[in-house]
Amino acid sequence: MNYVTTIEMSEIWGISARRIALLCEQGRIAGVVKKGKTWLIPEDAEKPADKRKNDSIEL
Repeated sequence: MNYVTTIEMSEIWGISARRIALLCEQGRIAGVVKKGKTWLIPEDAEKPADKRKNDSIEL
């Protein structure tokens, strides 16, 4: 299995590396491994849904 860093994944997903690190800490990305201070994320990991957005609200 190939792994990428938070910086590499931020370019793929279009969000900041810090946000990805927070998602790793919260256990919201499957298969992550922490090696020293670096999070290693599987290349084929799916981007978790953003819980901060609520699309079901009708105005």
